[in-house]
Amino acid sequence: MTMTEPVAIHRVTELDLVCDDWVWPFATARRAEIDAHFAARQVEKPKLWNGRVLLGRNTVFSADRLRADYFETDFASFLAWRDWGFPDRDVFNGFGMGALRGSDGAFALGEMGSHTANAGRVYFPGGTPDRNDLRGAAVDIAASVAREVEEETGFAPADYRAAGHWDCVVTGALVAMVRVLDVDLPGAALRDRIEANLSRQNSPELAAIHLVRDRADFAPTMPRFVTAFIDATMANGG
Repeated sequence: MTMTEPVAIHRVTELDLVCDDWVWPFATARRAEIDAHFAARQVEKPKLWNGRVLLGRNTVFSADRLRADYFETDFASFLAWRDWGFPDRDVFNGFGMGALRGSDGAFALGEMGSHTANAGRVYFPGGTPDRNDLRGAAVDIAASVAREVEEETGFAPADYRAAGHWDCVVTGALVAMVRVLDVDLPGAALRDRIEANLSRQNSPELAAIHLVRDRADFAPTMPRFVTAFIDATMANGG
């Protein structure tokens, strides 16, 4: 993602995301290439695991609602699709993120560790949904965000106030569903608490915590959906 890639932000209060049994033609047609690609990536990063993830299609924004269909695929197919520049543009990676914000307005972002598939990237806690985020056929992005935030930072839902809306940031084949999570700690204390939590983990996903108070704190390793969200949130006063 470049800093100039086109972006659209849709503010919604309802996420209507339903998973079905659709089979991804890309994953079927390019199976041998995908498997070879994943084997090569595992040589580079042995901790990569070919689990199951949920991707989306048929996105519709209307008033205060996002409607989309989801389907299940393997991580190897997702990774190849991403690494090869998203060749199937009928599919999108729709994921939730929790924008932890301190009482002084500073956002806390994590830098992904060297052993992860997104090494060096800096963004909010979150991730592509998986089977753990299904409630029947519904994809529960709020639960996904709560789980990812607690796993990566140690902050549980009782530790923050979640906004009543989502800012859906669309960039290319990505839809980042971002929710502000306000914490009653200033930014520096917020970072210290997350770093203390990371120090207790055997193999943390995050290598460092970055605070962003304004555009001067932006870094090239922050994806466009992150910087666009922060810009819009600060411009709108929250």
